[in-house]
Amino acid sequence: MNKPTENGFATAIKMVSGKWKLDIICELGATPRRFGRLRQSIPAISEKMLTQQLRELEADGLVNRKVHPGSPAKVVYSLTENGSTLCAGAEGLCRWGEQFHC
Repeated sequence: MNKPTENGFATAIKMVSGKWKLDIICELGATPRRFGRLRQSIPAISEKMLTQQLRELEADGLVNRKVHPGSPAKVVYSLTENGSTLCAGAEGLCRWGEQFHC
């Protein structure tokens, strides 16, 4: 009988692996944002990388992408329920990191 090799922590790390995913999750945890605003709030990220990371987060069920009709179409990104719970957990990790870094 094969045992699963991943535990909950490994699953969480896999879902947020990527240099910018936690930054994106934290920014969207504050408020839903359009792509341009999200890009402005994380100045060091390229548009290509932001697009890639958002797609991965959406595929993992952590980010919701809502397209509002119009010309041009308005796209708003927000956290899903799972993304919100991850954001709450990430806040504790961020606080720990700030204390460790100082």
